[in-house]
Amino acid sequence: MTVQANEFHRIIDALGDVKRGQGSDYTSFSVRGKRFGYYWPRTRTVGLKQTLTEQLALVSERPDVFEEQFTAGGFGWVVVHLAGIELDELTELVYEAWRLSAPEDLIATLPFPAL
Repeated sequence: MTVQANEFHRIIDALGDVKRGQGSDYTSFSVRGKRFGYYWPRTRTVGLKQTLTEQLALVSERPDVFEEQFTAGGFGWVVVHLAGIELDELTELVYEAWRLSAPEDLIATLPFPAL
């Protein structure tokens, strides 16, 4: 039950109009100017935008895999430990993070990533 970094990047690459930004310790991911995720290679963790309800549910159900990162603008961000999650679940969470930031016209062209 471990997702490799290349698998995470393959999920990102399957989404539409994603721009990468490079920080000193992380890569950020945005869609049309709105941030939806981060990747920290040193810790093999991913930060993802979620609804507040989903953030609470994930952290409550599996605190060994998910951590609360922060809340902003009515959204809850979670840290995901890649060593503790399966690829299909991570794919759903990444898609949801992207969908929460992407405009409706773009979402209509990509209802779910084909990996």
